Amino acid sequence: MNSTQSYVRTEMLPEKAPPVTNVGIIGWVRQNLFATWLDAILTLMAIYIAYSVLSFLLPWIFGGFWNANSLNECRAKIIEVYGESQNRACWGVIHERFWQLMYGFYPEHLYWRPNLALILLFAGLAPILFGSLPKKLILVSVAVPFIAPWLLWGGSVWVPVTAFLGFVVGYLVHKFVSVAISPLLGLILGVLSAIIWWLFLMGPVGEALQNIIPLGIESVESRKFGGFMLSILLGITGITLSFPLGIILALGRQSNLIIVKSLCVGFIEFIRGVPLITLLFVASVLLQYFLPKGTEFDIILRVMIMVTIFAAAYMAEVIRGGLAALPKGQYEAADALGLDYWQAQRLIIMPQALKISIPGIVSTFIGLFKDTTLVSIIAMADPIQWVKFIQSDSDWNGIIWELYGFVAFVFFIFCFSMSRYSMYLERKLQTGH
Repeated sequence: MNSTQSYVRTEMLPEKAPPVTNVGIIGWVRQNLFATWLDAILTLMAIYIAYSVLSFLLPWIFGGFWNANSLNECRAKIIEVYGESQNRACWGVIHERFWQLMYGFYPEHLYWRPNLALILLFAGLAPILFGSLPKKLILVSVAVPFIAPWLLWGGSVWVPVTAFLGFVVGYLVHKFVSVAISPLLGLILGVLSAIIWWLFLMGPVGEALQNIIPLGIESVESRKFGGFMLSILLGITGITLSFPLGIILALGRQSNLIIVKSLCVGFIEFIRGVPLITLLFVASVLLQYFLPKGTEFDIILRVMIMVTIFAAAYMAEVIRGGLAALPKGQYEAADALGLDYWQAQRLIIMPQALKISIPGIVSTFIGLFKDTTLVSIIAMADPIQWVKFIQSDSDWNGIIWELYGFVAFVFFIFCFSMSRYSMYLERKLQTGH
């Protein structure tokens, strides 16, 4: 017998490349699209449906005409170039009415003001949405809520200044009473003092300052607001104000104080049980009957209030779900550390609850932004109302898909951006761990 024979290999074999059919694009396609015969049939059906839709949709979109002053002129150009049987979009309506869809009746020579307000808005949101930016930008975030409305409506420069002074007065009262008596009483009196300032003192002080130092810009009536500018204004205001109000309502609903809990539960259930369009009709028509005769209450401000309280009721339930999802041990840990109620909420409970609630919160924001189109029912010139205005013009009577498609595309950009930011925030905070 040969003693040099061995039944155990003494050297390693070189590594072999994996089969081509299992890696790369081919491997992905095989694993995800053609893993079984049923997957293959569904994939082929999906490819056929996508091809059928895109073969019609893409030529309609990219083969349309942008230079036309009427629907008849656009159709004549399509027949001249493509023939009778071809269907192409008439984008000339967007080219001709673009600025009206964006700004409504807003004066053309003042377009720079909403543009500047939008730039300031993005600059103010940046340090809040992305923590890696310089902290000094937070000053822009504080200034935007006062500067942006002044740019949009115009008027005296002392209006935003006196509005800001209301927060200063409320903070000083809160600080003084909290140190001298109790934090809870300081919070209550601070809020009340700010409200009293805004209701009774802000106007006279602003007028006195305007008489001494007259500074201001051209005023624009609310009825001239329209288009996407109006939708963005209502959406941003509703989102910004409903979030903190929803947190307060959610905490109030879980409170052990019977009066506070009852008020919060009643408010949430009543608002959630009423359609938004009903609240908008109340803001547009009925609210004026309950005000003193001769009182002027801006229509956009009325709609902002109704949209905010409607969104806040839904936001409260979303946040309450996050609070209910927290283990009881988190509350016990806060008590063990000796934290009071507000410290526990700020440092332990609320950060975790909000992290859990991110998908629901962003979903509520997206729904709120889309619901701003309901204001067209109360004759406010949002993008949907402007579509109707344009369709009533004899030059563009009969055009449908181009206008609604453009409006849908713009709304999709905003909603998709919010959705992507939600996914980015979830990954950053690792909500699944």
